[in-house]
Amino acid sequence: MFDRRRSRPIGLPASACLVLILMEAQLRAAEAQIHAAPVRPDWSEAVVEPVDRAVAAFSDGMLTRLGRIAVAGTDLDLVRSSLAAAGWSPLQFLAAAAAVMVAGLAADRLTAHALGRAGGRSGRGIVRRLLSAAAALGAGLAAAALVSGEAEAARRSLRTWALVVPLTGLAASLIRSAILETSSAPRRKRLVPLVRGLATAVAWALGGIALLRTLALWDAGSGLRDLVGTAFVAVPTAGLIAAAYARSGRPLAAALAGPRPRGGARRVLARCWPVIAVAVVVVTVAASQLATTLGRPLPPLATLVTLVLVLTWPHLDQRIAAWAERGFRAESVPAAAVAARRTARMALAAVIGTALAALWGAPAALGLGIQVGTLARTMAEIAAVALATAYLWNVIGVAAGRLLAAERGGRTEFGGDEAEEAPRTRLGTILPLLAGAAKAGLAALAVLSVLLALGINVWPLVTGLSVFGLALGFGSQSLVKDVVSGLFFLADDAFRLGEYIETAGAKGSVEKISIRSVSLRHPRGALATIPYGQIGKVQNYSRDWVIEKLAFRVAFDTDVERVRRLFKQIGKDLEADPELRPDLLEPFKSQGIAAVEDGTLVIRGKFKARAGRQFGIRKAVLAAVQRAFHDNGIVAVAHPTLMPGAHKPG
Repeated sequence: MFDRRRSRPIGLPASACLVLILMEAQLRAAEAQIHAAPVRPDWSEAVVEPVDRAVAAFSDGMLTRLGRIAVAGTDLDLVRSSLAAAGWSPLQFLAAAAAVMVAGLAADRLTAHALGRAGGRSGRGIVRRLLSAAAALGAGLAAAALVSGEAEAARRSLRTWALVVPLTGLAASLIRSAILETSSAPRRKRLVPLVRGLATAVAWALGGIALLRTLALWDAGSGLRDLVGTAFVAVPTAGLIAAAYARSGRPLAAALAGPRPRGGARRVLARCWPVIAVAVVVVTVAASQLATTLGRPLPPLATLVTLVLVLTWPHLDQRIAAWAERGFRAESVPAAAVAARRTARMALAAVIGTALAALWGAPAALGLGIQVGTLARTMAEIAAVALATAYLWNVIGVAAGRLLAAERGGRTEFGGDEAEEAPRTRLGTILPLLAGAAKAGLAALAVLSVLLALGINVWPLVTGLSVFGLALGFGSQSLVKDVVSGLFFLADDAFRLGEYIETAGAKGSVEKISIRSVSLRHPRGALATIPYGQIGKVQNYSRDWVIEKLAFRVAFDTDVERVRRLFKQIGKDLEADPELRPDLLEPFKSQGIAAVEDGTLVIRGKFKARAGRQFGIRKAVLAAVQRAFHDNGIVAVAHPTLMPGAHKPG
């Protein structure tokens, strides 16, 4: 078939031979690729298989749990056998545990009675609670040592029960202090059921943890411990907490919102917190059950401590916020102390975060192979930077707020309803800008410090930002012009917040001053925002003093001297008015005849007043002139264009 000299099939054209050769080569290459290249997983293999493995692991774990729980009776027999081997019966051990708890409770009550009722608003109250807990712990351990006997399991389990009373007392005191003492007196009665419900839930949970520890010490199987931990500890504790929040949802939201005026974020958090708290409890119980099913149970004490810290955090934060607000309003408390009080809120969050990191982050870091010491040092550096930044931030805010409050006549930075905003001083105008610039610089330094603590080289970032800023400056000359013009306007003290000014494009009261523009509120309500570079000439109508001139049209035969005497008397009367005298710099007086128009005399009068206060004086002057003209028979003549039938120019 083939002609070796021509290398193609005999009887076929050359093009057909070439096509066949190419097709054969492609088929062989595809075969080689199929046999050599690994098969790439599609999306189903990447997504469905992990889900299938997780479901299979959960199913296997659930079957294993059910199998262990099915033999819980056998585990209970093992516990009885262990107790009998140590010379104990179940009833005797329960009586011993009850005796240990009663001894601790009696010591706690006697100590509290001897020291007096613990005060929640002083440091002595905390000391009293700690002393009561220490007395309860000592009495419980002493009772455990007396009744435990020789068995090591009995001694260790009774010591565990001795911890229940002091821990319950401390947790109940923390809950009571966090919830009740941050609320006003009318709301405290409505929050008492919440406090009792949460304290009962904590006591039940601690008792359950002690029971689980006791079962483990007396050789109880995992099935019995699983059954007790789920049915008698986790689910009842979650139910008690959820029921407590459900009963006291509305008073709790009102207590967390705090006194009026309330911030928007705080109000939303207060409204949603009961639901959030119940959701946290439900998620915690579900996570603990899932971990137990997968064979990695969560530590019960750490879980309970986490719940207590998370649920009490907003109440403690509200208490610290109220404490800081009282310090801000008290002039005797220095600004540094008020800033420290405000920083305490972040310190509280840092302490709670550190506790949670120690409970959960350290085991997770060890599991991932991360060195805990290095991680702890890095987190400590970041926390130190954050706290220092927060303190300096609050120092700036408190100092600026107090200066503004003094400048506004005692109005605090937390505000109040103001009918009319008076013009501010130069300090009151520039201070918010300076405070904002200082806070921005402080935040930038804090970010760079955190990046350095994380081991990130920030100098390329600083260089890049510098180059970007230089390019922005060259590319946005109008922006640079606005900023520089604004600096010169503020340096020249051309206008201040609250003053009425007129520029080349708009006029109104200065309502807002930013780094680039000024916002003017027109008397009719329109708000105009003008870049500094487009302001041009500024006419300030609210600076120092103003001369108000008024024109009156009277008949041509009016006695001008008589009008002068009337104006002079009106000026004396207004000057004697105690409400107008502080703002009247020069009394109202006549300026004589200003013009003669269409057979009428135009007589003018003027007075000098403080800028912005002339309007009330003007009303009083016009009312007094109207009464004087009426009483003395002086006829005022309307302007010709206002007379009925007068010709109006087209």
